[in-house]
Amino acid sequence: MPAIEVQRQMLPMLGSPNQGARFYNPDLPETEPFVPGHRTCAGCGPSIQYRMTSKASGDNTILVGPTGCMYVANSSYLCTPYNVPWAHTQIGSAGSFTAGVAAAYEAMIRKGKWKGAFPNIICEAGDGSASDIGLASISGALYRNHDCLIICSDNEQHANTGIQASSRTPYGGMTTFSPPGPKVPEAKTLFPKDLARMMAAGHPHCYVATASVGYPIDLMNKVRKGLNFKGASFLMIYTPCQKGFVYETPRSIDLGRLVVECGLYPIWEWNNEKREYDYSFRPQSMRPVSEYLKLQGRFGHLHAEHIATLQRFANQQWQMMGVKLPEALIQATDAKTLVAMTSAQAAAAVAHTV
Repeated sequence: MPAIEVQRQMLPMLGSPNQGARFYNPDLPETEPFVPGHRTCAGCGPSIQYRMTSKASGDNTILVGPTGCMYVANSSYLCTPYNVPWAHTQIGSAGSFTAGVAAAYEAMIRKGKWKGAFPNIICEAGDGSASDIGLASISGALYRNHDCLIICSDNEQHANTGIQASSRTPYGGMTTFSPPGPKVPEAKTLFPKDLARMMAAGHPHCYVATASVGYPIDLMNKVRKGLNFKGASFLMIYTPCQKGFVYETPRSIDLGRLVVECGLYPIWEWNNEKREYDYSFRPQSMRPVSEYLKLQGRFGHLHAEHIATLQRFANQQWQMMGVKLPEALIQATDAKTLVAMTSAQAAAAVAHTV
């Protein structure tokens, strides 16, 4: 019996009057692969991202969920919010499990045991899985070029187990493993692992991009590009966590825009044919990092010199993208032009609440 050719879905791109649009495109499917009523926190960034992602991928989708917040909150009591097939896997095996699903469907289709188009296979790993515990597994799936999309739902911490620091936690971020104190007033002393660039540099044949829940049309189009790409894709998405970031619950989308506008979360795509980064995405505004930091309790302990350090980091990100810096952002790197957001002692009370 001859092998049957694998038919893949091709999802159309979503039109938008501008790349910064905040609304859902009216051409999206009416069905809800990720339904309301789940048990995540109010303002949960990952759950917002899940809905955007599953809306973009449609009903012929299989979701893989490594251990994390979105597994624990969404699969207890024999009930889940998924209207499409969903499977849990261990936190360290996100890539290998997802690769197995993709390989199995290709084999079944070629042997005539599965009728219809190849499903959209999406792995939704938190940064604890994608950047830390499951990094090797995901790298293996990308390197072997299995036809799947692996997403890092980046809430910049190990949120499921009590808000511990991850390799994606930003400099100055307060967690239970990086509290501020007299000897280390800035809390987290290291800058975050540049995970998406690692994936692009180490797997240049793949589609790799970054996105944020603050820009839904851009996010959903990148999901569709990753799924339309024949082979492995990786997408890192900024998904704020109300409990760990300590902010007002309605501000999730605002933070998703501010983090891009202040330069702390560059938005780009990796062009695997030209082997170069596409930095054409530009936010409508460029803002100092202090506007982003002041909305979050996890940064409430920072002093002027720490904010200036983060501003220098953000400015380097802008320069890496070829963006000319306005004078206000250059001046903001001088601690003398800034004031402490609060004292480390005052922030210690907040540290016990995360």
